[in-house]
Amino acid sequence: MVTTRATAEDSPDRSDRSDRSAVRTLLRLWPYVRPVRVRLFTAAFVAILASCLSLVIPLVLKWMVDGPVADRDPAGVWLGALYLLLLGVAEALLFGLRRWLVARPLAGVEAGMRADLYRHLQRLPVAFHDRWASGQLLSRGTTDLMLLRMFLAFPLTFLLVNAVTILVGVIIMLLQDWTLGLVILIPAVPVMITCVIFEKRYATVARRAQDQVGDLTTVVEESVLGIRIIKGFGRHRSQARAFRELSRTLRGTELRKARLLATIWGVIVTLPEVAIGAALVLGTIQVADGQLSAGTLVAFLSTALALRWPVDSIGFLLAMSQEAATATERYFEVMDAEQEKPTAAGTAAPTVTATGSTELGDKGLRFHDVSFRYPDAPTDSPPVLAHIDLHIHPGESMALVGATGSGKTTLTALVPRLHEVASGHITLDGKDIAELPRDTLRELVAVAFEEPTLFSASVAENVLMGTSAGAGEPELERALAVAQADFAHALPHGTGTQVGEQGLSLSGGQRQRLALARAVVGRPRFLVLDDPLSALDVHTEAAVEAALRDVLAETTALIVAHRPSTVLLADRVALLSGGRIAAVGTHQELLRTNAEYAHLMAGTEEADR
Repeated sequence: MVTTRATAEDSPDRSDRSDRSAVRTLLRLWPYVRPVRVRLFTAAFVAILASCLSLVIPLVLKWMVDGPVADRDPAGVWLGALYLLLLGVAEALLFGLRRWLVARPLAGVEAGMRADLYRHLQRLPVAFHDRWASGQLLSRGTTDLMLLRMFLAFPLTFLLVNAVTILVGVIIMLLQDWTLGLVILIPAVPVMITCVIFEKRYATVARRAQDQVGDLTTVVEESVLGIRIIKGFGRHRSQARAFRELSRTLRGTELRKARLLATIWGVIVTLPEVAIGAALVLGTIQVADGQLSAGTLVAFLSTALALRWPVDSIGFLLAMSQEAATATERYFEVMDAEQEKPTAAGTAAPTVTATGSTELGDKGLRFHDVSFRYPDAPTDSPPVLAHIDLHIHPGESMALVGATGSGKTTLTALVPRLHEVASGHITLDGKDIAELPRDTLRELVAVAFEEPTLFSASVAENVLMGTSAGAGEPELERALAVAQADFAHALPHGTGTQVGEQGLSLSGGQRQRLALARAVVGRPRFLVLDDPLSALDVHTEAAVEAALRDVLAETTALIVAHRPSTVLLADRVALLSGGRIAAVGTHQELLRTNAEYAHLMAGTEEADR
């Protein structure tokens, strides 16, 4: 059964957020917003102006009721109606202008943040990607950024606009009649208390919901990529059941969000409505007693009704702000992850005395007392690799042999610095790889892994990814010939055929041959191959090995091998046992002198039969 790698409860991004400040979190968006701040501030000013125009309408109504209506002046009534029409049109135009001002720059902010996230993900160490579920990263680059754009476009502006509108409206009502104004202000304290309680509770639930969206995205992605396994083992029902359980969990969280929002809306809508009703009764009594003009009461109540939208919207504006704060937090959890450490320029490589009193000036590929432990491993756990001393001379090929779990793949990953050594040094022609810029290092070293990864691109694009931008058809043809990947020419569009996501439209052996072609296309000085022929049949393997010998004659290579036929490609063999180099020699020497090696080779020969 295919399962998710992490959930909202145990994912590495989970931390204690009980003291999180939404405002402080949202302020981290300022570097992205700063380039468009003029348009945003202009849009906010336009929206405030439009809202304030709506508060002028009650004053016009007061003038009409106490003037033309009371005096039975039709011309004055028509004039007042014209004023109201012009105010309404002006308000609509200003709100339209506000939307135009923010639409394009905020789309640019979202695009910039997404580009930065993608760029940062490419620079994060492999250990980070090993820990994080892909769906969690995907949801941060899509759903979370969409929430941020919506926040910047609407709640950010209208939290300010509505606050100013409420303040101006309350002042107008107090100036009309301070006693009625105080009646309207009575619900302010309970509404503010409710908002504070709501904000804290909603923040927790919003975070949980967005994490669960990431979990659900992970399940969908893994199910799509693993559809052959699901169908092959008849696990579609169990996968559907797991998906339903996660969907049900997310549904419960979303319903809790809805209940919280319904609660605050109930308070925010009900209390002001009761206050307006009380003000209406009291105002009517004052008008009947001659203490208040009818126009003033109309203006007061119109102003109170005009403030209903700014007050009613507090609930969902706070909700959207909390969701945006959570999205910001989740975005920067990734952006704050430490990138691969930059190479220190201008630092001389230290001299290390290893077995045989050698120095880092040795040519070829050399491991000097190298040890490695995964970054998230317990500190008291034994290292995966310990005190590795190995020298592959220029132009030499060395096979790396060992039992499953002995650390072969980990050792090969250290050469292109997919992982960093815990202690010791690795040198290429006497240069410490820790002091080489990664771009330079990865131009010198080409890799092919046991599990080949292809991208949703053409065959040619996948292969030429392993060389410089100027490479063309000759380099492509040579690499395909070395990897015995001539099948590419028989595809529907030849080497221009799209191989599909993960290359799953091809067989395992075809994917592996294209990955090998990608490794050799750039004629690298150093070649690291992690069991590159494991998916090939015997005849294809023999043909690839024959072509590969010419390539190996021109490079320095480290080859993880399981089959004797692959071992025979190498000049010498290193036996890795328990994370240490147990023996080094030729294939025949180790067969005669090392029982563990002889046992491994005998087992692989039996398996091949």
